[in-house]
Amino acid sequence: MAGTSAVRSVLAGLSDTRDWQQDLYRDLHRHPELSHQERRTAGKVAERLGRAGFDVHEGVGGTGVVGVLRNGDGPTVLLRADMDALPVRETTGLSYASTATVADDGRGEVPVAHACGHDLHVACLLGAATLLADGAGQWNGTLIALFQPAEEAGDGAKGMVDAGLTQLIPTPDVALAQHVLPAPAGVIGTRSGPVLSAADNVRVTVHGHGGHGSMPQATVDPVVLAAMIVVRLQTVVSRETPPDETAVLTVGSIQAGTKSNIIPDSAELLLNVRTYSEQTRRRILDAVRRIVTAECVASGCPREPDFELFDRYPVTSNDPTATDRVTRAFTEVFGEKVQTIKPQTASEDFSDIPSAMGVPYTYWGLGGIDEDSYQRAAAAGRVSQDIPVNHSPKFAPVIQPTLDVGTSALVVAAMAWLATG
Repeated sequence: MAGTSAVRSVLAGLSDTRDWQQDLYRDLHRHPELSHQERRTAGKVAERLGRAGFDVHEGVGGTGVVGVLRNGDGPTVLLRADMDALPVRETTGLSYASTATVADDGRGEVPVAHACGHDLHVACLLGAATLLADGAGQWNGTLIALFQPAEEAGDGAKGMVDAGLTQLIPTPDVALAQHVLPAPAGVIGTRSGPVLSAADNVRVTVHGHGGHGSMPQATVDPVVLAAMIVVRLQTVVSRETPPDETAVLTVGSIQAGTKSNIIPDSAELLLNVRTYSEQTRRRILDAVRRIVTAECVASGCPREPDFELFDRYPVTSNDPTATDRVTRAFTEVFGEKVQTIKPQTASEDFSDIPSAMGVPYTYWGLGGIDEDSYQRAAAAGRVSQDIPVNHSPKFAPVIQPTLDVGTSALVVAAMAWLATG
């Protein structure tokens, strides 16, 4: 690979960043912040970028931070990390586990934890940005380090774009991002084409006619109606979606009624749809509307159902040329640890940023599970039972080698465009 010596020269500084990165990671893990509230995290990011010599822009899209490092003529590369945490009570037992809570009207104190690994993403990108700044003699071009808020809310990337991101930074030649996954630490997974699904959340409200539980003949029961809808929706994937297309439709919540002997006026269903193509996405959402509407007619509802789409995520589809370039660079440095990742039915809003600028992107997976633990679980056929996944209260990547590999991966990927020799 052209630039291999330059890459290795930049990575030689990894031992100098390791201690502060590990301390920073533990600190971020101990002090998580929910979407749109990442002020403390953003402050630490801005301070570290400024110390490394970046031009720093704070408050982009709320709490977003962007650092720009210009180093002569050459390509422009954007590296992105997300910063927000989740309303989850951590049960990892780690010495640096989160005990953070935030006040929430009506529900008291809500626990907060980095149960998805975004704290690791921040630490890795700050380390990579520092290494590239220190090793500026090995590359030419412009490096953009972008720290995005509110990925978990699905609107952080778009919020940065709407706040004028495209006018704030030079247009990159490529955008790059990674995510820690429940795979063995040290493994890197790349894939051309769709790698993360689109996601659509749907709030459906069906309207019945309430009354006394002893006189159901005088009502239109929305609880029974909701049950019929749930059953019928199971056919959308199993009977309306071709077997060679991947799709998931989940009913995650049904809310109706207050007492056992009261038939309520309405019921609310929360649906989650995951797809990999716009055609399948439209077909499934249309089917949901058709089935719900038909069941309401069959039940004699006094009014039509209400539909609300919210927290929508785009499909993440990696550019083939950019992905090939990054995969070859990874293989040169990491060897057999580089694998082809399967499409994930998780979702991300990262692609909203490169899509808004019309630039190619690639997004890869980073293993974060202790390798011995993972292999024991695999040998026993218990990976799904014994290995905590993202958003689990027990999810916590092992610090090493995850942090070193994640930092190195960002450097290697960026240098695939920026290296001088």
